[in-house]
Amino acid sequence: MASRLVSWPGGLVVHDVRDEATEPFVAQGAAAAESLADLATRCDVISVVVLTDEQVRSVVAGLLPPARPGTVIAIPATIETGTAEELAASAAAQGVHVLDAPVSGGAIGAAEGTLAAMVGGSREAYELAKPVFSAWASLVVNLGEAGSGTRAKLARNLLTFAGFAAAAEAQRLAEAAGIDLRKLAAVVRHSDGVTGGPSAVMIRPTTAPMAAEDGLRPIFEHTVTLATKDLSLALALGADLGVDLPLARHALSSLPADLGVAVPSEVAR
Repeated sequence: MASRLVSWPGGLVVHDVRDEATEPFVAQGAAAAESLADLATRCDVISVVVLTDEQVRSVVAGLLPPARPGTVIAIPATIETGTAEELAASAAAQGVHVLDAPVSGGAIGAAEGTLAAMVGGSREAYELAKPVFSAWASLVVNLGEAGSGTRAKLARNLLTFAGFAAAAEAQRLAEAAGIDLRKLAAVVRHSDGVTGGPSAVMIRPTTAPMAAEDGLRPIFEHTVTLATKDLSLALALGADLGVDLPLARHALSSLPADLGVAVPSEVAR
C-alpha cells in the first residue's frame, strides 16, 4: 500500500518504530518522519497500519496533540468495533477526523492496487481521504459513521473463514470420492469467477423474509430447490463414504430461511 503512494503529489512520509520497515520506501523517494509528532505536522492524511487495538490507540495518542485541524487519521487495521468510535469522538474535539478503513483483498490486492476499502466516518473525512485510498484500492465504500467500516469487515471475514471451513468439508468429501483436489479447486475458482460465488445471493437490501410479490422470490426459490437436491445428494455420498458433513446438513435445513423464502411452517420447524 505504501509503495503505491510513493509517487503521491506532495510526497509520502513514513514512520515506524523500526527503521528497517521504512527504508524500502525511503529508497523509492519517500521521506522518513523522526517521530509521530513530526509525522502529524507534515501530513494531511495519515494511515495507521498496525496490528492491535492497543497499538492503534498508542499511535493515535501520539498523533493527536500535534495534528492540525482537518487532519484525517485512517485506520486500515481490523480492530474492535468500539475503538474507532471512541477515537473519532476524542479527535473531533480538536477538529481531527478519524476513519476506520479496514481492507479486503490480501497481499495480491495491495500489490496490484485492487483492495476494497470499507470506510466508516464522516462524509467530509471520507471525501478527503478517498483519493489516497484509491491509490491502493479499486473499491472504496463509505458505510456510515466511525465504526461502520470495522463492522462490515467483520461480516466480510465471517464469510471468508466460514467459507474456508466449507471448502475443507467439500475437499474431505471429494478426496474420499477419489477426486483430484487441485482440479476441483480450479473448477471452484473458475465458476466462482463467473457466478460471483456467495455474493450471488447478496443482492437484497435486507435479510427479512421475502414478500410473496418480490421479483427475486422465484429465483431464490429455484435456488433452494437446486440446493435441496444437490445437498441431499452430497449428504448421501458422504454417508456412503463415511464422511461427516455438518455444514452441508446445516445448509440443507437453514437455506430456505437464510434466503428469505421459507414458509412460516418451515421457519417454525
